Amino acid sequence: MTVRFRVRGLGGSRPGGGAGGSSGRGAADVAGQVCSELAVDLPDEDLGEYLYDCIDLYQMGSKPRCEEVEYLGMVQDAIDRIEGGE
Repeated sequence: MTVRFRVRGLGGSRPGGGAGGSSGRGAADVAGQVCSELAVDLPDEDLGEYLYDCIDLYQMGSKPRCEEVEYLGMVQDAIDRIEGGE
């Protein structure tokens, strides 16, 4: 099973517009790596296509409080790592 994620602002096109630019590939690689790690950490969650949607569409109270805090924190951390290029 292949899991693919898109983070807003990191679409399929490369920022430089050229086929040989490595900066767009680097951002996509970072996003893929972070999302893969998140999928391993949260195997039972349907993370969807956009990580922002995991937070925006989350129904508060749908998990026990401690799980809820951990889940939302992990998703936000992943978003922050992607945006920071880590």
